[in-house]
Amino acid sequence: MLDRGSRDSGDSYLAISQFKPILKPESEFVMSLLAAVHFNDLLNLVLLAILIGFQVWMLVDAIRREAWVWAVAIFFFSPVAAAIYFVMVYRAAFATAGVSGGGTVPPAPSQERIEDLQARIEDLDKAHLHSQLGDVYAEDGDLKKAEECYRAAYERDQEDLDIQARLGRCLVRQNRPSEAQPWLEAVCREKPKHEYGHTMMALAETFESIGEPQAAIKTWQRVLENHCYDRARVRLAELYLRQGSNQQARELLNEVIADNANLPQFAQDREREWVERAQKRLRELQQRG
Repeated sequence: MLDRGSRDSGDSYLAISQFKPILKPESEFVMSLLAAVHFNDLLNLVLLAILIGFQVWMLVDAIRREAWVWAVAIFFFSPVAAAIYFVMVYRAAFATAGVSGGGTVPPAPSQERIEDLQARIEDLDKAHLHSQLGDVYAEDGDLKKAEECYRAAYERDQEDLDIQARLGRCLVRQNRPSEAQPWLEAVCREKPKHEYGHTMMALAETFESIGEPQAAIKTWQRVLENHCYDRARVRLAELYLRQGSNQQARELLNEVIADNANLPQFAQDREREWVERAQKRLRELQQRG
């Protein structure tokens, strides 16, 4: 014997079956439309769940990093702030930290890389290969061999700004700023934002080393027109202090400390040297009165 629920379901099915043959095409269209609407509702719910999950993921990550400004923004401004955080902070932190363990392939030892590049140079003798070999030597601290490689690269391609910049910075590391200056100046003249301003920062430090503080100040100022590097602000502030421009120096140093408070933890660790240097210079200013 069927229970009451089964009989009701059976009656409903029989009723629909009786009317189905006489449904008009318009009615069938309406039923298809309703089914599509229900599918869209389901799809929207799935997408909403994904967005909420992504937002919670980024919120938890921001809290874990103690990036409180980002955490508040993600909480109140939904997935938009979460997406910005993912691009500007999460991915950058991942790239900086790298991937450890879990099948990570360790970099080849320097000697193997050197031998590989030397073999390729024998076959092709291209500028970029000489430059890459110079990079390996520079990483190992063998600056004389690095210089030789960069000069060999320049002989083969005198238009490549990367080669000129690397040679200039290699000379700076060898305490030969006077020789480095023309190389770095040529690159900055052609492309002021080369290597995201790092080449121009090397030029500014070169001017300081050869005793041209005014040229150094102008160069640091140019760097800060396009970038907000703590290194640039602190070095410029120190030059201001030497010439007695205490208020300008104080403003830059306070900017470094204020901005650092809003950075995620990995960025604070990266900039710690310059923040501590800024704090030290501010204490010296306070002692002067």
